[in-house]
Amino acid sequence: MKIPPPPLVLLLLSLLISLHSTAVASLSSSPDKKTTYIIRVDRDAKPTIFPTHEHWYESTLLSLSDTTATWPQGGPLIHTYSSVFHGFSARLAPSAAEALHSVPGIVAVIPERVRQPATTRSPRFLGLLSSPPSALLADSDFGSDLVIAVIDTGISPGHRSFSDRGLGPVPAKWKGACVSGPGFPASSCNRKLVGARFFSGGYEATSGRMNESAELKSPRDTDGHGTHTASIAAGRYVFPASTLGYARGIASGMAPKARLAAYKVCWTGGCFDSDILAAFDAAVADGVDVVSLSVGGVVVPYYLDAIAIGAFAATEAGIFVSASAGNGGPGGLTVTNVAPWVTTVGAGSMDRDFPADVKLGDGRILPGVSVYGGPDLEPNKLYQLVYAGSGGGTSAADGYSSSLCLEGSLDPTLVKGKIVVCDRGVNPRAAKGEVVRKAGGVGMILANGVFDGEGLVADCHVIPATAVGATAGDKLRKYIASAKPGSPPTGTILFRGTRLGVHPAPVVAAFSARGPNPQSPDILKPDLIAPGLNILAAWPRGVGPAGIPADTRHTEFNILSGTSMACPHVSGLVALLKAAHPAWTPAAIKSALMTTAYVRDNSNGSIIDESTGSAAGAFDFGAGHVDPQRAMNPGLVYDISVLDYVNFLCNLNYTQQNIRAITRGPLDCNSARRAGHVGSLNYPSFGASFMASGSKEKFKAHFVRTVTSVGGHGIYKAVITEPEGSKVKVEPSQLVFRRAGQKLSYVVRLEADQPAEKMEPGSSKVKSGMLTWTDGQHYVSSPIVVTIQAPLG
Repeated sequence: MKIPPPPLVLLLLSLLISLHSTAVASLSSSPDKKTTYIIRVDRDAKPTIFPTHEHWYESTLLSLSDTTATWPQGGPLIHTYSSVFHGFSARLAPSAAEALHSVPGIVAVIPERVRQPATTRSPRFLGLLSSPPSALLADSDFGSDLVIAVIDTGISPGHRSFSDRGLGPVPAKWKGACVSGPGFPASSCNRKLVGARFFSGGYEATSGRMNESAELKSPRDTDGHGTHTASIAAGRYVFPASTLGYARGIASGMAPKARLAAYKVCWTGGCFDSDILAAFDAAVADGVDVVSLSVGGVVVPYYLDAIAIGAFAATEAGIFVSASAGNGGPGGLTVTNVAPWVTTVGAGSMDRDFPADVKLGDGRILPGVSVYGGPDLEPNKLYQLVYAGSGGGTSAADGYSSSLCLEGSLDPTLVKGKIVVCDRGVNPRAAKGEVVRKAGGVGMILANGVFDGEGLVADCHVIPATAVGATAGDKLRKYIASAKPGSPPTGTILFRGTRLGVHPAPVVAAFSARGPNPQSPDILKPDLIAPGLNILAAWPRGVGPAGIPADTRHTEFNILSGTSMACPHVSGLVALLKAAHPAWTPAAIKSALMTTAYVRDNSNGSIIDESTGSAAGAFDFGAGHVDPQRAMNPGLVYDISVLDYVNFLCNLNYTQQNIRAITRGPLDCNSARRAGHVGSLNYPSFGASFMASGSKEKFKAHFVRTVTSVGGHGIYKAVITEPEGSKVKVEPSQLVFRRAGQKLSYVVRLEADQPAEKMEPGSSKVKSGMLTWTDGQHYVSSPIVVTIQAPLG
């Protein structure tokens, strides 16, 4: 049974209250408590007495009455920005930040937020590995002239995935740099890794001087996340590749010949907005073509969102920005990076898994998954099982701590020589195994709770261990609890290696963040899903595959899961599409990916939600699962200009000051507000939200869209699958294109019935349909999502 998400209206209200409280707190906290702020200025407002913008910025800060405290080393400025916008970041007391609002030339003052970082099979699963090479790879020359910026934890130079063997010269347009530092000499870059930078000013301004014995102040990756994501996007062909013997095969990124530029912004304390924005600023100036950003955080209005602001400027420069949707699923309203000019990527599975089943003493087999390379448990031996929450904790530990196998919570006399069942949550999954190992346990079974559902992640455990879903976990706990004295519960773990050809696939990963869009409910988010579950990709040699300090194993590749892994799949695919279609805008490429995505799995059923086993919907997978082969030739695209995005912001009822925090040019919202509403953005999906009134009057909405032919002449007819309880009419129902590049417009008119039965206060009903334009060869599909909300009371 699917657990209903909290009522949409209550969640939105709670979110707004939270955001308001955060904003108030940032302005009303102790005047002595300093915070980092990002300040945007009007570039033309610089007084002529200052030779540079930096002199103007410093003079402005020094003139503030409460900035007499010692500045960070190097002066008051943390970063200056000149590509994404003109401005700077600095650490200020809230009163000083408030005073800046009245300084001439200051456009916006944005408080910094801290974010967190959110393959051998995936190219074949996506249809990119074949003999001869797929049309997309061949037509794009594997993306060889494109540069993908990876904003993450850095990169490991010298890895085989980043070899430049057989690559031509660095693209002439490239203007970036290879910044050296500890563990990263200037020679680390090559014709594959064409640039590398690091940004730590925001991190150190907040957290203090970096401990350089624990972190490297250079682009070198000491975490693994950035190396992994970079190789997913553009890793070279590597054979053999595997992790602890699992997933053996040829490793390859999506665009094997694309060039990479690494921008390290994530440190042990997180990824700080001022550093992320500095990376965007450098990437735009360096001449990248694609930005891949696998970090996320809280959702705030676009004019307070550093990623949205940086991505807007990148989009304006013709740079495609893809970002992870976040790992907050399966609950609703968890999606992050929701600006419409960002492509927001959720995570799905592939047709490969790593089964590691639990065999109980009564003969039952409970399915599980794991990546464990040995030493194995003794064959044909059943070990005593103990549930840490009821029979394995120390006298000082409460049942809750021991159930989660938190550090120091297990009693060695109770778990020694046994397989320990630990509940999922709070501490890292692999860290639980280390706690069990230190207490003398021989193995671990990681059991999901109700909220986790059936979603499983295969981890590189440090002891024999597996993960089981909520149903199996419940059976396991009951089996242990029902054991009689003198007949202890027993079991073992059966590691079955790598399994291919799994059905159904893809499924929406349980952790993948879900819609609706907390900022703009009429803009569907996530946009689409891509492989993000159990993905094999490059890994730094000095970091253990379990990602915990106790793991001293070395592996050239590692298997990770997250929307962080899904995002670079799209980033690499975009490089291929952009190379094959250099005239396409970022919006046109996004449209091609969304309108050709599929919503049926390899068993020809509806894509399901891993957490429930039920059919997934548009708030789970957006337009569907990415299909790069079809995206190569979509037939029609929905293009969006910078002015269209400005009009969208106007229709959000943002003030001119709010909008100027995001955009560059002069504003005129009058014509935008006359022209339409938020849903009028030329987006490749349709969303309408209504408030139930109890009357019999139907809900009505209309959408104007313009499509551009990229497939030459043709006659396209509208095929409509109406959302349940709605009527959809398309005018005209046929579009006749005479040439490539021709634009034609149409209107979608939607009527939705009031709910037949009384709804619970604050609840919502979501129904989905589809509009497909087809000429018999191309199928250009867009989801239609209707949400009806009940009043709070």
